[in-house]
Amino acid sequence: MALQALIHAFYPPQCITCHALVATDFGLCGDCWRDTPFITGLVCGKCGTPLPGDPNEAEALCDDCLQTARPWQSGRSAMLYRDNARKIVLALKHGDQMELARPAGEWLARAARPMLQPGMLVVPVPLHWGRMLKRKYNQAVLLAAALARVAGLQQCPDALLRRRSTGSQEGRTRDARFASMQGAFQANPRRSERIRGHHILLVDDVMTSGATFAAATEALVAAGAASVSVLSLARVAKQA
Repeated sequence: MALQALIHAFYPPQCITCHALVATDFGLCGDCWRDTPFITGLVCGKCGTPLPGDPNEAEALCDDCLQTARPWQSGRSAMLYRDNARKIVLALKHGDQMELARPAGEWLARAARPMLQPGMLVVPVPLHWGRMLKRKYNQAVLLAAALARVAGLQQCPDALLRRRSTGSQEGRTRDARFASMQGAFQANPRRSERIRGHHILLVDDVMTSGATFAAATEALVAAGAASVSVLSLARVAKQA
């Protein structure tokens, strides 16, 4: 504690997005916290998008999940992909600010609480090797590791392999997204024993249509996973 106090005396904690002074490391200032759309209340049981209604009522589904069959068991997201949440995701994904995974792990653990089971295995959505060479790291791996530490779960960063590059999904229609992701993943044969019979928590940074999660889930189920739940840091959702 004395060492930490000394460090803070010379390097006071700063807001992770605007760098204003804050009380604790890896925190948000009041303005940035208010501008970060954390998801609370009643949510869709498949993707975690917020819904109107009593949070204590039985599980509900959003319009997207009513219209699109989801191969996973349940899903949650920590934030909506807009405002300060979007800045955080982009800084982690493209801005080399890997330290943002630390607070994100806390937010993910809070969002995932209703889905967590003892012995659950945390698995990140993998990048294609070509994109990995350009980016140097996979933000989903960082998020999965941070979540696993907070939740006290085991992780397997290479449980899934990306068989081919699918390119950017931006600008594609829903059908095009799902078509491009078909068969994009396979379970790592070297990790078959860790997958078979286990409950998997699949982690990615952003969920839009759910095409990536669906393809990855299908690969895990084909490898014998007992169940798959999905978790994203942010969810692209229609605003009311």
